[in-house]
Amino acid sequence: MAGTTALSVMSPDGGLSRYLTEIRKFPMLAKDEEFMLAKRWREHEDPEAAHRLVTSHLRLVAKIAMGYRGYGLPIGEVISEGNVGLMQAVKKFEPDKGFRLATYAMWWIRASIQEYILRSWSLVKMGTTAAQKKLFFNLRKAKSQISAFEEGDLRPEQVSQIATKLGVLDEEVISMNRRLSGPDASLNAPLRADGESEWQDWLADENTPSQEAVLADSEERSIRMSLLETAMTELSDRERHILTERRLKDEPTTLEDLASQYGVSRERVRQIEVRAFEKLQKSMKAAAEAKNLVDA
Repeated sequence: MAGTTALSVMSPDGGLSRYLTEIRKFPMLAKDEEFMLAKRWREHEDPEAAHRLVTSHLRLVAKIAMGYRGYGLPIGEVISEGNVGLMQAVKKFEPDKGFRLATYAMWWIRASIQEYILRSWSLVKMGTTAAQKKLFFNLRKAKSQISAFEEGDLRPEQVSQIATKLGVLDEEVISMNRRLSGPDASLNAPLRADGESEWQDWLADENTPSQEAVLADSEERSIRMSLLETAMTELSDRERHILTERRLKDEPTTLEDLASQYGVSRERVRQIEVRAFEKLQKSMKAAAEAKNLVDA
């Protein structure tokens, strides 16, 4: 894509403290200003617009990166990888969808950082599924929650607890725990006692979608579902039922059936449906904007 060089940003290589001080000098963008800059970049590939979009969100990258300090990697490099994710987000951001850039970018930033951590921990990728990534990045937290602080293998009951909590197999918990506690192993090293699965079986399939795209899509769907559930509570029982029957079911209920059920005309049901949908959109948009407030 043209204009890639326009998205280059300053690097924390010159010193973390100085970098954090410098990025605070870039002003945050108001919603309307951000929208216009995003339109200028998307429609005209204006390098100045792209630069302002990126620099105004460098603090967001640093904030997210600080949450990954427990993996023994230079925080400056973690931030740099997060900046790569930010630039990808700016390239792909569609302002007309109504969400702020921060909401969209945070998932690209996290995906980029997590991919870097996975690559850095081993030449062998730790896992290609969402469940495996969740296990890698949440195993330490899950162990601390059940007071599993001792070195070495987990006890069977601890393995079962963690596997259930994170939605993976017991064998996967055991393997990942050993992996995080020891040096890199051969590609042909067995994953399980039966020897039927090897580390090379976990190498990424180049034909699958990128992990960044998968994670971004998954997280965005999760956000939208959360916003939808909250917004639905603001509708009346009748509005909620009609909207669910008409727009949230695989096979929508007909206007005629709903009109008969409520003893009103088909046109009245349609009006209630439209009004409920508009209320839902307004509520979800307001909630999304509220979530976009990022501490400086």
